[in-house]
Amino acid sequence: MPAFAQPMHTLQQRVDAAAAGAVIEVPAGTYIGNLVITRALTLKGAGGAVLDGDGSGDVIRVRAPGVTIRGLTIRNSGKNLTDMNAGIFAEKSAGNLRVIDNRFDNNAFGLWLDGCRAPEVIDNRVQGAPQLRSQDNGNGIHLFAVHDGLVRGNRISGTRDGIYIDTSQYNRLEGNYMQDLRYGIHYMYSYNNEVIGNHTRNTRTGYALMQSKHLEVRGNVSENDLNYGILMNYIVDSRISGNHVKGTRTGRAFVTGGDDIAGADGKALFIYNAQYNQITGNVLEDADIGIHLTAGSENNAIHSNAFIRNRVQVKYVATREQEWSDGGRGNYWSDYLGWDMNADGIGDRPYEPNDAVDKLLWRYPMARVLMSSPAIETLRWVQRQFPVFKPQGVRDSHPLMRPPEDARTGAATTQRTQRRKGAET
Repeated sequence: MPAFAQPMHTLQQRVDAAAAGAVIEVPAGTYIGNLVITRALTLKGAGGAVLDGDGSGDVIRVRAPGVTIRGLTIRNSGKNLTDMNAGIFAEKSAGNLRVIDNRFDNNAFGLWLDGCRAPEVIDNRVQGAPQLRSQDNGNGIHLFAVHDGLVRGNRISGTRDGIYIDTSQYNRLEGNYMQDLRYGIHYMYSYNNEVIGNHTRNTRTGYALMQSKHLEVRGNVSENDLNYGILMNYIVDSRISGNHVKGTRTGRAFVTGGDDIAGADGKALFIYNAQYNQITGNVLEDADIGIHLTAGSENNAIHSNAFIRNRVQVKYVATREQEWSDGGRGNYWSDYLGWDMNADGIGDRPYEPNDAVDKLLWRYPMARVLMSSPAIETLRWVQRQFPVFKPQGVRDSHPLMRPPEDARTGAATTQRTQRRKGAET
């Protein structure tokens, strides 16, 4: 037991004896063991108050509604992921839980919210176990079957996923900062949720949105994430707007020898079998691939976005043509070579990012050695002269000559956010 530490049962006795609604001040010091809260109260730590699970079970287990936990360092839970060991484990009965301004260190899961209604998790710092591999850590904040929750202003690093949300409805994830993770925010089977103003950095996927619908994903930042900035897998009837994804790159650290492999490009936005979504006002910038659509990703409205300096702007693997404009306004493309003779801000010729050569190279990557050959140049000339040979693909009939206002505003907001977060780190 560390010097100046005392067993948890001294604090447990105070909790058990407290009247409903009591405020329990936890003096500075280290309390070793596990704490169970079975009545509505506030647990408030003074500076230097540490609850240490000593590597066993949950540091705090909450079983009562109306509990507030504030101002504590909560560390060293058990490491059994199957048992869902956590810094704080909230049972279904723990409705209206408030977890505010705490620090979580070296726990299996930081917080596990298990079916409780209307929790608030605000302004906490969650750090995983740095000595463990990502897959051996739990998630920073884990929501299962949670309704009407708020997760705001938390800083999460070194866990498996920053925020994992499963089978949960009507929750709001707002203003969280997440770095050095597998996924920043990971959605599974969750409906009618909001993801607003969050920031991911140096994750293997910034925002992994899977098997969900009716999501509002707005004003988020993905900065220098590996593999995917935003991944949409079986996402339906959702709105993805005003996000800024910058610098998504291939996860070469995970490739033997650091060489490129087929399909390992960094994708700012990857859309897999996702339909009937509104994708507008986003900035997709400096990625290996700006946007990649595959596996039946059709009937999405994609306009008023800015595609800037991506090595490949669009990769579209399908056989139907997709029109990416609406009401006479398309997207901004930094490599557009058309003109605007009437100065209305709309290009006078369509933008078509892919041709048969692109599709040939996607199917047969080894054919890249022929890129400068007469055969490839002849194939492209034939397509230009005889459009009947051109394959179906993406077409923007009304490309914008400059980034739309909402995209420019999003980029400026991103720059301010990055400067502020950099100063805080």
